[in-house]
Amino acid sequence: MKKELFIKNIKQFIEKGTCCFTCVKEIKERLQKENFQELYETEEWKKLPESFYVTRNDSSLIAIKIPEKVQNSFHIITTHLDTPALLLKPNGEFLSENYLEYNIMPYGGLLNYGWLDKNLSLAGRILIKKKNTWNSKIIDFQKTVAVVPSVAIHQNDKANSNLDLNMQNDLQPVFFLSEKTSDWIDFLKKELKLTTETIGDYELFLYDNSKPELFGKKDEFLLSPRIDNLTSVYAALESFLESTSENIQVFCSFNNEEIGSLTKEGADSNFLLDTLKKIAAILNLDVTSTFANSWIISSDNTHAIHPNHPEYADKTSKGIMGKGFAIIKETNSTTDSIFSTLLKDLCTTKKIKYQDITAKNDLVGGSTLSGLSLRHVSVASIDVGIPELAMHSSKELCAIEDVYMLYKMMFEFYQTKFIQKKETFTFK
Repeated sequence: MKKELFIKNIKQFIEKGTCCFTCVKEIKERLQKENFQELYETEEWKKLPESFYVTRNDSSLIAIKIPEKVQNSFHIITTHLDTPALLLKPNGEFLSENYLEYNIMPYGGLLNYGWLDKNLSLAGRILIKKKNTWNSKIIDFQKTVAVVPSVAIHQNDKANSNLDLNMQNDLQPVFFLSEKTSDWIDFLKKELKLTTETIGDYELFLYDNSKPELFGKKDEFLLSPRIDNLTSVYAALESFLESTSENIQVFCSFNNEEIGSLTKEGADSNFLLDTLKKIAAILNLDVTSTFANSWIISSDNTHAIHPNHPEYADKTSKGIMGKGFAIIKETNSTTDSIFSTLLKDLCTTKKIKYQDITAKNDLVGGSTLSGLSLRHVSVASIDVGIPELAMHSSKELCAIEDVYMLYKMMFEFYQTKFIQKKETFTFK
């Protein structure tokens, strides 16, 4: 895909992927346009279509392409599609003076002050009862419905010197003016165009609904909500759809990475293992030798060197915007010298820009998707991503060139056969 079209499409994807549920819905629609068939975990798989997908809990998705001549190798890219947000608590509506507010809990490690005074909309999943049946519905209001107002400098003279925000007190959003909490259900029903239906429980997220924008002398910067990690999701999805290979190609996008992945649909679940074992059984592949011949890329973002605080970057392997996607090496990452060498050689051959990035020893990052998946599926692995600024704020910043390089690398990875014989390694 040409860079101009890639940029246009990724902006639209980020705008529509407002939470884990809407993101999976968007991916499903994209796959269906490419004639992917949906399979269900609740059913027995007797025969596999050449391209299909399966979801779990409406919020994680695995898509597969089976080649005509099957090799005993899975080429897997894992991403996560959840993002830090404000998650509504059950029965959380309350009045403060004449403001209708809602009690929230932080989803993921929020950069708290980055969520003040932002245009917030609401998206997620809600259960609606019609007659005697509960129906699950994915919703997105796609307009400003709330704000978390900051305290004016006149009332808090320490705001510019000691902004210590309390999650329980300082990040409660205001929805509208009201004198009774029952207006909350009336508000939901009106927005969802409900009359006699009953509203049950829900997983609803407040998100920054501003649009992704390019700026810079050459429009080199992308300023957008949800750069972490929808840039990886889109790059992986498009490379997966466009590539052809004799490898079994696997695209994974998991929920709950921002809260540790230990859920039934997270990277630390049996979702990937169960899916791959089913495929191997139907294709009559020995699962252990197939895993030994397989490769997995985990794509999640890392930090760029900050222009005002370069002291937070490592001395040598710094994240520099515009220099290509990042090969991430930490003590708790899955990157090893074999896979990184092969991938670097492939990128050099295909003229794809990359860089090594490590963190300072006193600023250790979290676990990676590959590290969690490898607890269940042990295959050769590497961690990649793009460098960005303002991670976990409501808006983040990256170089669009790095995202495009990530996409180009993933495309080549899916199409390339990696060959290992004893202590020798090559690709074609």
